[in-house]
Amino acid sequence: MKIGAHVSTAGGLHTAFKRADDMDAETIQIFASSPRAWKFRDLKDDVVAKFHESAERTGIAPVFIHGSYLVNVGGSPDLVEKSIACLIRNMEVAAEIGAAGVVFHAGSHKGRGFDAVLASAAHALKRVLESSPEGPWLIVENSAGMGSHLGASFEELGRMISAVGSDRMRVCLDTEHCFAAGYDIASPEQIDGAMSAFEEHIGLDRLAVVHANDAKVELGSGVDRHENIGEGHIGIEGFESIMGHPAFRDAPFVLEVPGTNKKGPDKDNVDRLKAIRERLSVPV
Repeated sequence: MKIGAHVSTAGGLHTAFKRADDMDAETIQIFASSPRAWKFRDLKDDVVAKFHESAERTGIAPVFIHGSYLVNVGGSPDLVEKSIACLIRNMEVAAEIGAAGVVFHAGSHKGRGFDAVLASAAHALKRVLESSPEGPWLIVENSAGMGSHLGASFEELGRMISAVGSDRMRVCLDTEHCFAAGYDIASPEQIDGAMSAFEEHIGLDRLAVVHANDAKVELGSGVDRHENIGEGHIGIEGFESIMGHPAFRDAPFVLEVPGTNKKGPDKDNVDRLKAIRERLSVPV
């Protein structure tokens, strides 16, 4: 179980490793382009070389790319086409830099219902995989259930993955989203049932990465609001429940928390998770 964080790439993709090293992160997630724009700048050969050199020097791995927040495979035809192109470009970058995969939000059905968009969403993801280099995973993230967002339930994620029908489809489980969607993974009495449902509908072998975030909101709220580890409704004991469960033993944990100085994930939050890992004697 490696513990790390989403880190900035300001100054070049390779600079992420210095920031990660400063907070003793063991794994990282980055944006390969602006998360709020479709535009994508091509990677120069020297940037890719520096990235590989930094990865080898620090030993920080695996690396994950988080796709654009604009992606919506359940949207209008024009939006779906833009989403496909954006995901393909992220997958190409993932292959260039040796990232494990691209995490993305499936988007929203805009009130039409999950069943109404399932076929088109699955077709879009098939096209992404068919047009992407072999290697990186395409990793769909569970949602908190806010509004008409896709993939709040394990059943919806499982149906989407089954419809795509590819071994390269994986899942990112966000602890805050999971909690907000009504899965009480913070409870030692309830986590077995939640992860049994994950196994039934998705399969634990598809769990690629965990977004480790505490929750500003209560269980089942359906609201996406991250909090620092131990300062929210999941709490330290909740993360002990999560990190001590066999389902998560081999999964990398990536922080996406506000940070103690409100500047994003930091060493303090990394250390909180590492302290829990040490108490539980979870192997790295």
